[in-house]
Amino acid sequence: MKLVNNLVFKGECQQAFERYAEVLGGEIKAMFRFGEVPHDMPMEEQFRDKIMHAWLDIGDQAMMGCDAPPAYQRDMGGFSVALHTDDATEAKRIADALGEGGQVTMPLGPTFWSPAFAMLTDRFGTPWMISTNPPVGWTPGQA
Repeated sequence: MKLVNNLVFKGECQQAFERYAEVLGGEIKAMFRFGEVPHDMPMEEQFRDKIMHAWLDIGDQAMMGCDAPPAYQRDMGGFSVALHTDDATEAKRIADALGEGGQVTMPLGPTFWSPAFAMLTDRFGTPWMISTNPPVGWTPGQA
C-alpha cells in the first residue's frame, strides 16, 4: 500500500509540478490535460489546457496534483506537505528554493525536535514543513 497526496491548484498545477520536480529531484510520470478527456465531457473552453491529473515520483515517494475547475476552486488549507531529510544543508536548499516567491512562516532553524525545521507556503499556495531528522545522539540545542 502507498499513501499519495493529491494537491489541488487554481490553474498552476503544471508550473508547480515542474518546480517540485526540479527542486526535489523528481520525475513527472504523467500530466493529462482536461482537453484530453472524451469529448462528451462538458468543460469550459479556457480550462482545456489545465491539468486533470499529474503524477510526480520523488525517490520512492509520489505526489499527485490537478487543477480545479473554477466552480470548484478553494484555497489550500488544513494540511502541509511534510518533507524530511537527514541533511541540514539539503533542508536549507529545499526550503530556500520552495520559499522563493512564497511566504516563509518559520525560517529554517533548530527546534526541540529537529536540528533544522522550516514552515512556508510556496508561490503556488502549497504549505510545506521541511524537517531535518536528528542524528543518533542529538539533543536539543545542538547545531
